[in-house]
Amino acid sequence: MRKIYIFDTTLRDGEQSPGVNLNVKEKVEIALQLEKLGIDRIEAGFPAASPGDLAGVNAVARAVKNATVIGLSRSREGDIDAVREALVGAADPCLHLFLATSPIHREHKLRMDKGQVLEAAEAAIKYASKYFDKIEFSLEDAGRTELDFICEVTAMAIRAGAKVVNIPDTVGFLTPYEYGNIFKTVKEQVPGVEKIQLSAHCHDDLGMATANALAAILNGADQIEGTINGIGERAGNTAIEEVAMALETRQEFYGAKTSLVLNEIYRTSRLVSKLTGMPVPGNKAIIGANAFAHESGIHQDGMLKEKTTYEIMSPETIGLKESKLVLGKHSGRHAFRENLAELGYEGMSEEQLNIAFAKFKELADKKKIVTEEDIRAIVEEKLVDTVEMYALDFIHVSYGNQSVPTATVRVHTHEGEVIEEVALGNGSVDAIYKALDRATKEEVELSDYSIKSVTQGKDALGEVHVLLKQNGVSVQGRGVSTDILEASARAYLDGVNRMIEKRKQSKGSASGEISFK
Repeated sequence: MRKIYIFDTTLRDGEQSPGVNLNVKEKVEIALQLEKLGIDRIEAGFPAASPGDLAGVNAVARAVKNATVIGLSRSREGDIDAVREALVGAADPCLHLFLATSPIHREHKLRMDKGQVLEAAEAAIKYASKYFDKIEFSLEDAGRTELDFICEVTAMAIRAGAKVVNIPDTVGFLTPYEYGNIFKTVKEQVPGVEKIQLSAHCHDDLGMATANALAAILNGADQIEGTINGIGERAGNTAIEEVAMALETRQEFYGAKTSLVLNEIYRTSRLVSKLTGMPVPGNKAIIGANAFAHESGIHQDGMLKEKTTYEIMSPETIGLKESKLVLGKHSGRHAFRENLAELGYEGMSEEQLNIAFAKFKELADKKKIVTEEDIRAIVEEKLVDTVEMYALDFIHVSYGNQSVPTATVRVHTHEGEVIEEVALGNGSVDAIYKALDRATKEEVELSDYSIKSVTQGKDALGEVHVLLKQNGVSVQGRGVSTDILEASARAYLDGVNRMIEKRKQSKGSASGEISFK
């Protein structure tokens, strides 16, 4: 069975999704879960983009021990040096160089001819070879590049010292037949191609990212690049979980598989969704809420008789299973700890466990039965390690359809100061947010607000995500509660805390126009 290497770019291309902004601790948390999932190579970011991105890549590089950690770089010595700095301490570092090759990019962006592109790429690879044993080179917009030039650039990259050559469909333009044919041609025509790995990086602009990645595998690709949940620029990237499960389910057809720990897929998906604030659609393949749901009477009858009539995969394969312990307000710490272990939350500190258990007991007083999804929600909310400059003590809202909504909030600061404010608003949430603005003295713009139910029923947990902006900087905030107004307040205050923390850590950004593949 041929092994397909998985290159995860959730922390780089995935973070380029509009509205997504991960802090260093969140990047490390996701990276450690990717390591647990069995990802071979983790692209942690673009160090030259900003000091914050460099710090994030370095934190991931130092935390991850069992996967290659990769930093992205343009074909410039300054970018390469930034990756060198960022990957200090990495157990297995790798540089990912890229340069555009298509006619439209050569003419309008680079203002280079083919010879100049070849010369610039070769110089970058040779410079990088002084410092890195592992180099991947990407032909940005290869999907719209002349096939003979793809072969020429690939041959040059091999001679110059690249260990992996990536042929991306950067704008999601190609059909599976066209994309597969590129790999077939390169395999047949490029001297020395057997000495390196070929990689496929696809975007989903026409909804064919997964199909294109699988076509590349059928035609000789050794590595697939993608993200968890398929997040990324514009319509997103290849969804890693879809490729992994396609190879697993159709082994007889593809004759290839990954080395992923498949029962970590669901937990990884949920963590990425939580920290990025990007919900997974119910009909999303593999990890959507409806992926293993059956409503049709005919389907239900078939499932009761034989599951394989309508299920080609079992939910247990990706880590979906019903909790064995029913938790309620009388449950103790031992049962709670056991349940966390069942859900994969191991290695928590006593402080983290105490915080999560206190939140669980608070929730259990409001609900008869606390479900697996409730546990995931409260644990994942409480484990996000953001410095709380302001913490919520209480909110009180007065509202009627014939009166002006009024909100009273009380918060306390990191230093222990207690602040109480009152505000009127166009609605209950608006009033709460205006009162919090007064209490924190922060002027932020609410760019996005979303709420969803974590579980079913009238006593379900409500999960609120907000996107706040201040002076061109965006942050996310999250809050969970059985009361949506409390969840809204917690989300907003979480966002304000993140904004303050980010402002303190900000030291400016790298100059110059940056292009991402």
